[in-house]
Amino acid sequence: MEGRGWERARKGQRSEPLTLIPYLGCFLHQVLTPNVGNELTYGRMLGTRKSFVCLAPGWPEGQDYAHVCGSTSMGWGASSLNHLFLTDVHCLPWFIKVSESQGPGTILQFFSFNCSSHIPTLELLHVQPPTTFFNPPSLTRWQGIYVGEVTLSSSAQLDALVVNHYELQLRFICGNHVMEGPLSVDVQQDPGHIRCAGRFASPGGEIIQVLETVSPGARLYTLLLPGLELQGAQMSITSAQDPPHFPGPFSINRQGWLQAPSQGLKGQAQKSFQLQVSVTFGQNRSCHGMLMVKVLPAPSSQVSFLEQAQNITILENLVPGSKVAQVQARGFDVRYEIVSPVPCPLFSIGRADGVVRTAAPLELTPATKGAAVTRLQVKAFERLRPWASVELDLTVKVRSVNRWPPRCLPELLVTQIPETMPVGTMLNTFTCTDPDSPGSTLDYQLRFHSPPGPASLCLRERVLEVNATLDCDTPGACFQHAASILVLDDGQPLMTTEVPVLVMVTPVNEFSPACVSRTFRVREDAGPHTLLGSVVGSDMDYPHDSIEYHTSGGSATFAVDHLSGEVRLLGSLDYELQRLYRLTVLLTDHSQDQDATCHHSGSCTITIEVEDVNDHAPECEPPFQELTIHTSLGQSVEVTKVLCRVPQEPQRLAFSYSIVGGNSQSRFSLQGAILVHNDLMLAPPWPEQPHTYELLIRVADAGPSIPHLSTTATVIVHLVPWRASTVATSTHRATMPSMMTPLLVTDTEAFWQPEPWFVVMLTMTGALLLLALGWLLNRLLQGLARVLQAPSIPAQALLLNRSASFAHLYARESIS
Repeated sequence: MEGRGWERARKGQRSEPLTLIPYLGCFLHQVLTPNVGNELTYGRMLGTRKSFVCLAPGWPEGQDYAHVCGSTSMGWGASSLNHLFLTDVHCLPWFIKVSESQGPGTILQFFSFNCSSHIPTLELLHVQPPTTFFNPPSLTRWQGIYVGEVTLSSSAQLDALVVNHYELQLRFICGNHVMEGPLSVDVQQDPGHIRCAGRFASPGGEIIQVLETVSPGARLYTLLLPGLELQGAQMSITSAQDPPHFPGPFSINRQGWLQAPSQGLKGQAQKSFQLQVSVTFGQNRSCHGMLMVKVLPAPSSQVSFLEQAQNITILENLVPGSKVAQVQARGFDVRYEIVSPVPCPLFSIGRADGVVRTAAPLELTPATKGAAVTRLQVKAFERLRPWASVELDLTVKVRSVNRWPPRCLPELLVTQIPETMPVGTMLNTFTCTDPDSPGSTLDYQLRFHSPPGPASLCLRERVLEVNATLDCDTPGACFQHAASILVLDDGQPLMTTEVPVLVMVTPVNEFSPACVSRTFRVREDAGPHTLLGSVVGSDMDYPHDSIEYHTSGGSATFAVDHLSGEVRLLGSLDYELQRLYRLTVLLTDHSQDQDATCHHSGSCTITIEVEDVNDHAPECEPPFQELTIHTSLGQSVEVTKVLCRVPQEPQRLAFSYSIVGGNSQSRFSLQGAILVHNDLMLAPPWPEQPHTYELLIRVADAGPSIPHLSTTATVIVHLVPWRASTVATSTHRATMPSMMTPLLVTDTEAFWQPEPWFVVMLTMTGALLLLALGWLLNRLLQGLARVLQAPSIPAQALLLNRSASFAHLYARESIS
């Protein structure tokens, strides 16, 4: 028995014929190994319980090859690229048996695979007849071997009476090697298992159509197979059958026959009767289903074809199952069949729809080249009355066609070019011939698939060339161009051949990365790993973000993330020691060239400014005071002065003072750092007994630095009323006992400090507003002055007129 042979993947070894050796249900190839003195060595088979592993002949375990074998005397051969592989491991067809009582999750078949160079896949392509009873195959790795299994799905309900055979088409992929094979599942009937299945158990139920002329008590439907009634099956109709909706009750006998009512169904045409049926089998085993009985009127029309004769012309290249014609006849529930020729090997007809289809390839022999005629005689009859029939003559003419498409070399073009390939470079020349008409002229067309559009490649006659610049520096611009050469002949019908073309464009690193110099600001109290900002690099080569970041000089204070460019703080900062840092960041691109060692680099400078932070709270001396005050009515008395400073920063002298606790009835107030007792607001009756106040004075710095830190000083004041005092006013100070530990409270207060530009803008706006108000006031005053001077103008004019008249008279008198 000769196999197809397998080629050695190692360079310099030639293909040798392989011989199949039957062994344990699996056929292995006998291989002639040249390097062992032409001795025949056989593939070793490692047997396991219900499974086996096929190994290449003379090949050590653990090397790279692929195989697949199943748990039931079947296996596939597989290959692994660039390694020794076994191409043909033929096993017997997979055929398993499963009981119809098996439920969801049942494991039907195990498979073992060895595919060490790739990640294999096991797929379920389709199931015949179509169903959802089977899960997609699973594939897991166990001790270096991939194990797959096929299981029943959650919707699986096997019923041997409905479907007793399924065929699963499986596909195994290991790298570039793809294999397919069938898995036949034979469903075995379980005598002890009962289940309502099919349309009977569906929500709509089984639909039964009967004529209204059916005989009373006639059998309408069979619920059990013959012989099951002897095993104790009991059936009953559980739904109500009350008149007038029912002409009479339907019944089920011991043989499982549904019988028509004893009154018959005459006059019940176009009505439907719904029956709920319960089936009990043995102990605690039962199922329920529904039957829908539809009553049809008695047929009265005769059977006749719509057309008396038909002549059909078809081509010889129709595949089996292709539609040829459809015949239609009048009548009730008509069925069709071919009565001549019998048997009819080339054509078949749909029994219910009357569609004539091809049943075999229509290949014309040289003797009948040109045309072939088949005369079919089709019979139409009523299903319930087979004697009511009619026949029709159908002539089918088969015409020869252009059968062979053009053949091309190469059949597939896969090439790789750099993106800097010049325009006009020739990639390949295609040579095609037409087997039906050698020497005929063929038409070549270039079609693009990915990316669409003739932008990168062009076809001049039969030569494929580069048509445009192959720029790979934008996403999706190139890298892979999928196209095809469509070759058309001039026959009838038109035959074509498509040559796949795959041009892979490799990137070239042409540009250096760059980044923009930036300035970051950081507070001097920032902790380690604080994010200062990010260096954003760019590269005109694609991918644009394939950049690594490094610092020049190995700074111990700052660090740059190699991938993201984030600048983070590593050490501590001190504004008083150093306020400015300059960091040189180096950028290096990668993964932008076919040559992994080709890199370009760039750099930019990052400036880091340290911001001053107020990090010392004020301290008061002493932090605790105790005083005794003798006051008179209606007088204010200076109690004490709170003295505070910042030892670490002696130049800071601006503080704010406020009483935050113990000031009941607001008897005390602060005038700067001076604590004053104010007794002016007291109203009778005045207190006659001494009283003690424990005041908490909050002292906070008021400088421009943030945050604002504060501390709290404690002052205990013993107030002696004026009636109990022997002198006008006196104050007794007590020092803090040495045994008391002062309580220092540090409070940080955040306040809003505007930016300098905001203060300048606010000042200028105020000045402009004052100028506008002054100008407006000036205009108002000038208008008022004009109004007050308006009445005196006519009087002055009259006085001038009178003076002129007197002067004129005086002149005349002088002349006379």
